[in-house]
Amino acid sequence: MTIRTIGPVLSRRAVLVGAGLTALSAAARAQLATFSKSKLVIETEKGKFPFDIELALTQPQMAQGLMFRRALAADAGMLFDYGDPQQIAMWMKNTLIPLDMVFIAKDGKVVDFHERAVPMSLDTIETKVPARAVLEVNAGTIARLDVRIGDTIHHAFFGNALS
Repeated sequence: MTIRTIGPVLSRRAVLVGAGLTALSAAARAQLATFSKSKLVIETEKGKFPFDIELALTQPQMAQGLMFRRALAADAGMLFDYGDPQQIAMWMKNTLIPLDMVFIAKDGKVVDFHERAVPMSLDTIETKVPARAVLEVNAGTIARLDVRIGDTIHHAFFGNALS
């Protein structure tokens, strides 16, 4: 066999394997949680920044979060609402994109954050103080918007939504 023959044979095998993985992924995706959508605004000294978000409210939704996503729009994210303030621990298992995490008090104030969480990491990311919610956004968003402790996240959950 020459190299010319091996190349197309390997290419066909790669396509078949890729198609099988795609079919498997579609079946696996059918079992993934679905999320309601909402809007929120991050308010910092630099201004007010609207985001289209998904809501993680149930245990299956919270367990899945942004796992398996290959991309996230610059003005998108996921809000995890725990209801009552508590110590919150997150991780990046099966999460393919780097994320920033903003930990939010019951009044919508930022109480802690974690920048540039590493994709697929099993390291625990915990709040330093109790929080009601966590907002996950693309890595670099905290720096881009200059988010600081004490800034405000506006959403109906916190009773401070902007109209």
